Amino acid sequence: MARLRGFSNEYTYAKFLANGEERRFDEMFDGAVEKVTREILGKKFPMYINGEEKYAAAEVEERSPINGMTVGKFQLGTREHARLAIDAAKSAFSSWSGLDYDERASIFRKAAELFRQQKFIVAALLSIENGKTRYESIGEVDEAIDFLNYYSAETESNKGYGTKRTIDASVGTVKEGFQGAPSDSEKISLPMKPYGVFGVIAPFNFPISISTGMSTGALITGNTVVFKPSSTENMTMLTGLYICRIFKEAGVPKGVFNYVTGPGSEIGDELVSSPMVSGIAFTGSRRTGLGMMAKTYAAGQHKVFVVELGGKDPAIVSKTADMDAAVEGIASSAFGYSGQKCSACSRVYVHESIKEEFISKLAEKARGMKIGNPLAKGNYIGPLISNAAAERFIASVAEAQVHGRIITGGNIVPAVSGGIYAEPTIIEIESTNRLFHEELFIPFLVIDSFKKFDEALEKANDTEYGLTAGLYSKNKAEMRAFSDKMESGVIYINRRIGATTGAVVGAHAFVGWKGSGTTGKGTGSRHYLQQFMREQSISVSK
Repeated sequence: MARLRGFSNEYTYAKFLANGEERRFDEMFDGAVEKVTREILGKKFPMYINGEEKYAAAEVEERSPINGMTVGKFQLGTREHARLAIDAAKSAFSSWSGLDYDERASIFRKAAELFRQQKFIVAALLSIENGKTRYESIGEVDEAIDFLNYYSAETESNKGYGTKRTIDASVGTVKEGFQGAPSDSEKISLPMKPYGVFGVIAPFNFPISISTGMSTGALITGNTVVFKPSSTENMTMLTGLYICRIFKEAGVPKGVFNYVTGPGSEIGDELVSSPMVSGIAFTGSRRTGLGMMAKTYAAGQHKVFVVELGGKDPAIVSKTADMDAAVEGIASSAFGYSGQKCSACSRVYVHESIKEEFISKLAEKARGMKIGNPLAKGNYIGPLISNAAAERFIASVAEAQVHGRIITGGNIVPAVSGGIYAEPTIIEIESTNRLFHEELFIPFLVIDSFKKFDEALEKANDTEYGLTAGLYSKNKAEMRAFSDKMESGVIYINRRIGATTGAVVGAHAFVGWKGSGTTGKGTGSRHYLQQFMREQSISVSK
């Protein structure tokens, strides 16, 4: 797709490197961590409903996966709080949707600038809250800014997506109307109008960028929002609160964006069940997403679902591959953020003629990745987000010990800093095994070999998911076949920076096929905003 005029990506770390200022980058991040630890963590935080602070009868304590430090005490919201937030969003809808599109875009451009001013503080919060390294966190805040600016530019460029047409008057008249009959002139307006209230249900792994992107998509098109950050075992409520505060400071009116914390069984279920909620934007597990849709339709309701439902993302390594590029790209995508990404590379198919060489080099790369507190410079593998993730890791290793071969890794590292840290793990196993088909969200990569390229494509497509996929090959016929036949929304060929991860807002469309999504339209692309609107045709005859 063509680059949008007036839009450019943040690329913070790359700019520091280009200017020879990596040391300054590290000093700014370390200073932000110190400031956040001293001034922000450990406090009691409210919900925000209709622009006002709200407190519940009970609280939940959020702790960092890094070392168990207290992030803060948050409200254990109930179904009643969700209803209050829905009511507020419903009441605010008329005035918010009535604003001109450029007024809304202006607010979100201001939000982007506020994020930019607080970039290192927000990144430090993010690292502490969900265990990302400084590079992952800064990149995520950059992506949130990119979403804000890109969607604002898209809205302005398309003038709110409304169009107008005319039908000229015909010569002659008839009494009865029929298709193609002579008619008077007509002026036709084709506006795209918002649906109403959207429930935005966010994941733990990208609580700034994905939350901001989904919320902005709903809001900038004229909908109002009830936003629920991840609030149960995988908690990321503080970053969600900062999104709320930045939106408020940018000029989002009260009631338009409501921040409610609490379990999915209460808050999430009310958003799904309420007839006053017109749509759901959700990123998370396929099981949860499909469950929400099934419940809605079984109740006879209709809602718009804009969802991304995970992945089991493959990479194919051809016998003509650049070995070093394949090793670097696959290791980065498999083990960055401990594999806790829907786009993580979790399975590899390598040509049998280069299998042993590839495995040897990949294992060496994995063993060189430093495990430890992600706040410290130089550590690449941070903590698992929860005990449940650790249990999945242990169970997966046990499965591999019985049915496959552990090439490297396979251990929970003794508490580095109080959290749960797992070694980057590589397994050779038959592609029929469940480890090739279940999304695990851990630093765990399975490998199988192939003889012919068609076999590799068939194995790569043998999944209910279709999010991202990568290929390493110098063979043009293989590259064409991969582009034509790979059943994934995002495919990368010979990408050293990441085999399956790293979509760039405004350049790539991050879109799930098959069981990874429902609309066939992706974030960070020209089609995304239109999912939050419905078309209307208004004809006025002279």
